Amino acid sequence: MKKIGTLLIAAILVTISCNDGAKRKDYRPTSIGAINSLAVVMDKQLWEGPVGDKVRETFAAPILGLSWEEPLFTINHMPAKVFTGTVRNTRSVLVIDQDSLNLAHIKSDVYARPQRISVIKGRTEEEIIENLERKSGEIIASFKNLEIRETQKRFLRSLNKEKALEEKFNISLTMPSVYKVGKKEDNFVWIDRQILKGTMNIIAYTMPWDSFTNDSTFVRDIVRMRDSIGQKYIPGPDVPGKTTFMVTEKAFAPYVFPAEVAGRKAVEVKGIWEINNYPMAGPFITYIINDQENRRKVVIEGFTFAPATEKREFMFELEAILKTINFGKGQVSNKEIAQE
Repeated sequence: MKKIGTLLIAAILVTISCNDGAKRKDYRPTSIGAINSLAVVMDKQLWEGPVGDKVRETFAAPILGLSWEEPLFTINHMPAKVFTGTVRNTRSVLVIDQDSLNLAHIKSDVYARPQRISVIKGRTEEEIIENLERKSGEIIASFKNLEIRETQKRFLRSLNKEKALEEKFNISLTMPSVYKVGKKEDNFVWIDRQILKGTMNIIAYTMPWDSFTNDSTFVRDIVRMRDSIGQKYIPGPDVPGKTTFMVTEKAFAPYVFPAEVAGRKAVEVKGIWEINNYPMAGPFITYIINDQENRRKVVIEGFTFAPATEKREFMFELEAILKTINFGKGQVSNKEIAQE
């Protein structure tokens, strides 16, 4: 009996030891890096030639809809011999190598969590460039989604608890507590936060379900919608003898893309807002979301006023907030964000 007990204890200890070993093997440190930074690992010779030009052209391309040119990612180039130690824990990594292999793929959580490492190889520089061109759309989307999720995780440190969006529209957004409700009307909520040289803003309202039925006037109808909301709810500075309010920039049409938000069909609109009769302007991003259950379009928008200031990170934060939208569920998505 004593022998059986000894064997049983030994078996349990072996099992625990194996489980602990598996946990240690599965452990990954938390990834590091500023939001929208990208580590590019490639030899200096490739970096200074056509391959490096293609990388910069693709991953440091100007972002659409900003007041002036700002890159999609801030690139930190390094040779492979430097990509060691804690540097390997960088969240977004692009590895490019001239090799006997011809491939392009994306790996997750190789050295840290969360992490994306995109690997591009080719036997010649021409093959590397071809692989970059073929795979770049998928790679950029993967990096951007990772950065959005990381930004959303940071919101959880101190959450906004106000219920204006739930009370008015039965929707919710996950955002930092620094955002405050500034205006609440029958069909309009305006939330903002102060920044060093201006404000970051979120607005929400609804449109009838049968809005935007004519494809040929779709963009024009979006501009008309935004301008009417601006005239009604978003005044500009007081100027004697003039009426000032937010409108869509008149010189250029906004960019419009199909999108999916909270599992619903939507459109994404990016462009520049300006103040009618006053020299103020800045970027905006709008989502017009189909809420078929309630026979309405839900419109959520983020816009920034920050003169003489780079706005990429401001607009990225607003986009991350807008993409947390929940319909009639409160902030249940916060657990999902934290677990990513």
